[in-house]
Amino acid sequence: MGANEDQEMELEALRSIYEGDESFRELSPVSFQYRIGENGDPKAFLIEISWTETYPQTPPIISMNAFFNNTISSAVKQSILAKLQEAVEVNLGTAMTYTLFEYAKDNKEQFMENHQPVNSTIPISSIISVETPNTAPSSKKKDKKEQLSKAQKRKLADKTDHKGELPRGWNWVDVVKVYNTSLLGFKKLL
Repeated sequence: MGANEDQEMELEALRSIYEGDESFRELSPVSFQYRIGENGDPKAFLIEISWTETYPQTPPIISMNAFFNNTISSAVKQSILAKLQEAVEVNLGTAMTYTLFEYAKDNKEQFMENHQPVNSTIPISSIISVETPNTAPSSKKKDKKEQLSKAQKRKLADKTDHKGELPRGWNWVDVVKVYNTSLLGFKKLL
C-alpha cells in the first residue's frame, strides 16, 4: 500500500473512533488536535499532529503551540514532545496517530508532574498609566445603524411603498382568515 492509502485508512479509522469525542478535532484531513484532560483542568494540554506526505514511513509533525497550552512552561512542553518523539520512533512505519493520543492520555500525570502554571497576566505595577484628555470619546462616535443585507433590503422594499410605509390593510389577511374559518364552523352547526 502507498502512503496515501495508509493515510486514508487511518483517517477513516480516526473518524470512527473519535466520533462524538469533544476532545478530538480534525483541522484538515492530515492535521488533528486532541485535548488531554478535561476543560478547566490546570494540567490539561492540547497536542496537534500533522501528517507529512510520506507519513507513516516518515514521522508526523507534533506541536504544542496551541493557545490552549499558554499556561504550560516551555520546559514541560519540550519534555512532552521528547517523550512523544520516542513513541514515534517505536511506531515508525505504522499508523500511529491514535497510538500517540492514547499514549499521551495514559501518561498525562507523568508528563505534567513538573508542571507549574505559568501566569500569563501582567502585574499591575508594570502597567504604565496614560492620562486621557477631558473630552469624552463617546460623544465623538456616532451610533451605527444596523446594516441590512441586499436580500433584507429587497424584502423590505417589496413590502413597503415608495415612502417606506406598509400599505393599508397589510395585516387584514389574518383577520379575514379567522373570520372565514369561524363562519365555516358556524355553518356546520346549522
